Amino acid sequence: MLLKVLIAKHKLLWSDKSFVVLAAAGFLFIVGSLFVNYGAIIYSAKEAGNSTTDILLDNIPVINTDIVFSEGALVFALFAVFLLVIKPKTIPFILKSVALFFCIRSIFLVMTHIGPYPDHIITDINNFKYLSSGADLFFSGHTGLPFLLALLFWENKYLRTTFLICSVVAAVAAIFGHLHYTIDVFSAYFVTYGIYHIARRLFIRDYSFFKYGLVTNDRH
Repeated sequence: MLLKVLIAKHKLLWSDKSFVVLAAAGFLFIVGSLFVNYGAIIYSAKEAGNSTTDILLDNIPVINTDIVFSEGALVFALFAVFLLVIKPKTIPFILKSVALFFCIRSIFLVMTHIGPYPDHIITDINNFKYLSSGADLFFSGHTGLPFLLALLFWENKYLRTTFLICSVVAAVAAIFGHLHYTIDVFSAYFVTYGIYHIARRLFIRDYSFFKYGLVTNDRH
């Protein structure tokens, strides 16, 4: 029964030309942002300079938190895709918001060339080599992306709580694994909050579909 309802929901949305255009633009935007992100992480790895001291990392031991950055990241990604499937009207705005997140983070990456903290865990980065090099530090994507989804689904207390927990777990794992500097983690919340509001202003029609399942031409 639930499957039939979901299929009917998809048929209705994908028969709407306005939705199709917005969704297609979202897919193109996310693909483009991944290329931009890849270029930024290659550049940041190449130009990485010296490491620096850190108020937290200098005073806490290294703990192996690789499970959060490998298996945890994979589970998070699958859950996000699952949400898009069961909540298809959110597809355009979520894709464009995430793409904007990647693009803005890429800008920060090419601006900041601090090298990784010298004493850190080794992760199986090859599984995510197109998304991270280990030298792409500012700001923490593992912390910021779940927080962005928490903001997007803020009115749903279950999803909001789930994504906030994911973000906090990622933040703690980044600190204890010495994979990010403290500033990378804490700044992620402030930058991501700004990205969310920029997305709402830039993608008004997509946000209208996200919230109400309809398109508006209102640009104010």
